[in-house]
Order: sequence, then structure tokens, then C-alpha cells
Amino acid sequence: MLAMSAEQDVPILIRNLRKTFPLKWRRGSVVAIDHLDLEVRRGEVFGLLGPNGSGKSTTLKVLLGLLRPTEGEVRLFGESVATVACRRRLGYLPESPYFYKFLSGEETLRFFGRICGMGGQELERRVDELIELVGLEHGRYRPLSGYSKGMLQRIGLAQALLHDPELLLLDEPTAGVDPLGSREMKDLILELKRRGKTIVLSSHLLDQVEEVCDRVVILNLGRKILEGRLEELLVREGKMSITVSEFGEGDLSRVKARLESEGLRVEEIEPPKMTLEELFIRRVEETSGREAVARKEAEVGS
Repeated sequence: MLAMSAEQDVPILIRNLRKTFPLKWRRGSVVAIDHLDLEVRRGEVFGLLGPNGSGKSTTLKVLLGLLRPTEGEVRLFGESVATVACRRRLGYLPESPYFYKFLSGEETLRFFGRICGMGGQELERRVDELIELVGLEHGRYRPLSGYSKGMLQRIGLAQALLHDPELLLLDEPTAGVDPLGSREMKDLILELKRRGKTIVLSSHLLDQVEEVCDRVVILNLGRKILEGRLEELLVREGKMSITVSEFGEGDLSRVKARLESEGLRVEEIEPPKMTLEELFIRRVEETSGREAVARKEAEVGS
């Protein structure tokens, strides 16, 4: 009973997930996800990263119940993703959401609200709250045909929040958005985190992921190649940087002694960090290289 209770408090739990797709003419199958284990904790922003074909979209579709696993187990809040109760706790913003362009912003939210079973004063109150939250007061009565890409993403986020879900899946929420719109979306994600939402963010824009995510996983060729907290992953091991008011030449101890003798205060000593983009490219290239070597050796052996 205690184990089940603990599992129900975990928004996403993936164990040994494998997903394959058959090739035409019975030529075998392609592996999209290869034995993935993953856990997303309550209240965090979790980054799902990887190059094209890494398995990110397939993972999201499995979480949404749009694809069935070939092997393994996927649970949301301790329940199967196939249950209606589970899906009521989930909100989703696709990369390119489709809307009826002749509807205004508030009409769009009313439409999706009714699909969710909402109505009356409850729905009107929720529409007002969300339009204010995503900053679309000026576009409330404007047809979506006149919305920018950033505005469409924000109305898409609003519709994902209509039923007040606990878990949000956001697929490339800032793709094609200008820098201002991207900044507004990042601020919204951080605000939702402050409100207690759990968010899974899939993105190719690594600098933006770095600003909002607590933890990330990097997928490549369907496999998990790296996972952890950003503050730990981005540390350059074996190196140290010193931030001071002024800098003199020499090794660490000599520079520190000299600075202190001159009355200068060492403000910070810590391992220097690489960017998330550097880490991402390095690990993807390493694993892709090893995979290529392994395939070539297998071909020679056969």
C-alpha cells in the first residue's frame, strides 16, 4: 500500500519502455525507444532533449496514450495512461497546435472548455483567468487569423490549462517564436512552476531549456545517454575559476595570496560550467560515433 501511495505521487514513471515500428514489406522493425527508464518528480520542470529521430516525440505520444508501448510500463500518477482519470490530470501543447482561425481568443477557449465538460460561470471565470495569465487581453476579441506565432502558442498554452491539469506536456513551445515571445513563454513556464505545476518540456532550443529546467534527459537513437540536474551536469570537472574584482597572473594559491595581501576579496571559487548546448552536442556525437563503429563491426562480422 505504501509503495502504491508513493507511486501515485510521481507524475511520470517510465520503466523499461521499448517502442518499435514495423518496416514495410516485412523487412523487420525500427527501434524508436530502447528500454527507457525515467521518472519526473512533482513540481519540477523537466527537459526532454535530443536530436531529430532520438525518440522525444514518440515518448510524448506514449505518455499521451496515442501510442502503445511495445514493451515496458508507463504510468501517470500511478495509473495507466489509458485511463480517463489519468488524462484529466494532463494538459498538452503540441508543437504546431491547430485552431479554427475564424474564432477569437476567448471563443477558442470557450470551445475547448465545453469539450472538457465545462460551462456557465465556471467556464467564463476560467477564460478570464487564463487570458490574463497568458497576456492576451489585447487579443481577446481578435480572430486567431490575426495572431502572431507567439500569440498562437500562448492561446495554445491557455487551452492546455483550461481544466487546471497537474501535469503539462509542452512540445517545442517556443519554436518559430521571436525573442520577445520566447521570453514571455519562458516567464509563463516559470510562473506555472511557482503555482505547483509539473512540466515536461521538449525543445531543440537548449539555451532556453537551460533557463527554465530543473533536470533534463538527453535521448539519442532511442536511448537515454544522460540525465540529471543542470547545475551538476554543466560543471567542467578538473577545472576551477575564480571571480575577483581584479586579477593577477600566477597559480591559484599565489594569486589568492597576492589578492588577499592587496586587500582584495575573492568573491567566488567554483568549477567552470559548460553550456547545455556544448554538453548536448558532445554527448550526442560520442554516442553516435560509438553506434556507427558498432554497426560497422557487426556488418564486417556478418
